[in-house]
Amino acid sequence: MLSEKSLRSGLKTKVFGRKIFSFESIDSTNDCAKALGGCGAPEGVVVIAEEQTAGKGRLGRAWITRPHENLTFSVLLKPDLGVENLSLFPFFAAVSVARAVEQLTGLKVECKWPNDLLLSGKKFAGILLEGSIKQNAIEYVIIGIGINVNQQVFPSELSSLATSLTLETKSHINREKLFRETLVQLEWHYKEIAAKGMNSVMPGWLERSTMLNQPVSVLLQGETITGVMRGLSAEGGLVLAVDGAERTVHAGDTTILKR
Repeated sequence: MLSEKSLRSGLKTKVFGRKIFSFESIDSTNDCAKALGGCGAPEGVVVIAEEQTAGKGRLGRAWITRPHENLTFSVLLKPDLGVENLSLFPFFAAVSVARAVEQLTGLKVECKWPNDLLLSGKKFAGILLEGSIKQNAIEYVIIGIGINVNQQVFPSELSSLATSLTLETKSHINREKLFRETLVQLEWHYKEIAAKGMNSVMPGWLERSTMLNQPVSVLLQGETITGVMRGLSAEGGLVLAVDGAERTVHAGDTTILKR
C-alpha cells in the first residue's frame, strides 16, 4: 500500500499533501474528502486509496481501478474565488496532471473535453469535480484524480479505449514519484489561478486539445449533437458551430469525428 511516509518523502509542496490519508480500500476517495471538508479539514488534504469499492466517474458512472498498479486520489481545496469559477476547476486539474506526466515520462498528453486525458488517442486519466457552496460562496472543492499508471491488462470492452503510462512508455512507472510531481503541478497552477484568475490555465488546456476546429459529436441525455469545436465558453462549456450557428454544451460524452 502507498503509505503517507513514502508519498510525502521528498514532496516539494507547502500546502498540497500537508496531510495524506492513505487506505488499502475505501468506498470513494471523493466521499472521504468531502466528509473531511465538511468537518473543517484544512486545504491541501489528500485522500488516496489502492482500491475503491464505490469509486465514481462522471455522470454517476463507476470508476474501477486495479489495486497496487494505479493512482486514485482526491484533493481538498478551499479557493477564494467566485462560484462562477467552479466549473473551470477540471481544466486546472487536467493541465496539472498533464504537465506532471509530461515531466516524468516525456510523453505528449492530449486533453479531451470535458475531463479526460489521452495518450495515443486512448484514455489514461480522468478528473471528477465535486464542490460545496454555502451562502453563494465556495465552501470547498474536491478534485478527484484517477491515473492508469502500471496497469497492462484492461477488460475487453475497454482494450481499444484505455491505456496506461507503462503501456505507452514500455517501462514501469514509480507511482510515488508521479504522485508527488502531480501535487507540485497542482499547487503551482493553483497559485497561478489565485493570482491571475481561472482563465490562466485555459491556454495550457487548449494547446493540448486536438478537438479545436475539428468535427465532434456530443452525446447528452440521449441527444447527439454534431458540430465543429470553436473553443470554450467562459464557464468551460464546449462551443460548437452547428448548422451555421453557435451552440454551447456544458456536459456530455464527446467523440472526435474523422473528416
